[in-house]
Amino acid sequence: MQAQLRLASPLALALAAAFAFAPAAAHADEAALMKRIEQLASELEAMKAEVAKLKTAAPAAAPAPAAAAPMAAAPLINGADAPAGMDGAMHARMHGGAMNGGAMNGAERTDTGRGLVVSEEGSRLTSYGEINYNRYRNDSSRSQSDVRRVVLGYEHRFDRDTKAVVELEWEHAVVSADDQGESEVEQAYIEHQFNDSVAGRAGLFLIPLGLLNERHEPTTYYGVERNFVETAIIPSTWREIGVQAVADLDNGITLQGGVSTGFSLSKWDASSDEAQVEGPLGTIHQEGQNAMSRDLSLFGALNWRGVPGLHLGTGVFTGGASQGAAGTPRGRVTVYEAHARWQPGAWDLAALYAGGSISNTAALNADKIGGVSLIPSRFDGGYLQVANRVWESGGKYLSPFVRAERYNTGKSYAFLGTGVTPAALPNERVITVGANFGLSRSVVLKADMQWFKETTANNRIDLGVGWAF
Repeated sequence: MQAQLRLASPLALALAAAFAFAPAAAHADEAALMKRIEQLASELEAMKAEVAKLKTAAPAAAPAPAAAAPMAAAPLINGADAPAGMDGAMHARMHGGAMNGGAMNGAERTDTGRGLVVSEEGSRLTSYGEINYNRYRNDSSRSQSDVRRVVLGYEHRFDRDTKAVVELEWEHAVVSADDQGESEVEQAYIEHQFNDSVAGRAGLFLIPLGLLNERHEPTTYYGVERNFVETAIIPSTWREIGVQAVADLDNGITLQGGVSTGFSLSKWDASSDEAQVEGPLGTIHQEGQNAMSRDLSLFGALNWRGVPGLHLGTGVFTGGASQGAAGTPRGRVTVYEAHARWQPGAWDLAALYAGGSISNTAALNADKIGGVSLIPSRFDGGYLQVANRVWESGGKYLSPFVRAERYNTGKSYAFLGTGVTPAALPNERVITVGANFGLSRSVVLKADMQWFKETTANNRIDLGVGWAF
């Protein structure tokens, strides 16, 4: 109708001009000419009135959404703050841990709260995985290759505001009673968008601490293996059952907070040194498996991305961890962290510090004296990382990096008596030098070398391939 209206006016003028300047031989006198002009003007006014009536009866159709842009290269490390050519994809896909890449079935709309094009309803499949090779330089007999993990995920959007997010993970290739493999539900939650800024989640979700835990695909971090601070101190990938609220504010601040299950100190195994090697929280993490829930935990996180290329954040998690288990004195686990990431041009600079404490460990360790591993009262760690995208062409890229880490899984122990109290563990320091080579925006090849100050037997060369879509 609008097109007809645009054509009608010039058509009327043209006809009027034709009639006005036609010669007498055209067999149209002045009276007939004026009558014709009035008729055309009347038709034009009627057409305008009809268009106005249609506009009043129904709102104008919204402009068609722009075609989805190709997936940007995932930010190396994590977050939505990578420079041009590196960001967007992973934050769009992994906001809050959910793999949200790709188009969905159904009518699309723009979700202004996240800047994403999402669907009225429909489902999509996601996946990531990594296969690694570790060669120990001082003892080649320890060298191994491993299907570290393969994850299949799906997201189903029930309507414009409500969706389910599920991730299923398999580790170490084979799962059986006689193998070391694991099969697990990494995430399973419902999310509802209350308005453009605020959403709520309920179910099994990732705790929003650090740069790695919520966004941990191999395309999102440097190096073949995940860094030690965000695995031994923050037990990535760390998930709990609970409820949380997420608020994305216009000033670049994202707030997250909620109530969830926590740790269980009754799971501590004093006869094993696993806690000293892998971290104290990984051994008492319940992972949503018949999680004891007498003691619940609180968590909160704040991230600011108000300046392009800059990301600052902090978070805390705290809660009782005795769970009312018989013979387990009361104890509280608290974890806190602060992180920063700055990406000026091709550079990618990151820093993170994380620490934790367990209260009442003197009582908790009373029946564990003489064991291989007692419960520490404090543990912490931090790292500095520098990377540079030295080359990029046609979706491929090369990013060398160096990372310096310092972590301690037993920084202090409560006093148990002279000659009985364990000595603090030494700080482990690790230097990692390597490079990520992106074959495409979703596939990465990795290589690095690691040097350990204390456990030099772990010095090694790592190779890996990873993908995420």
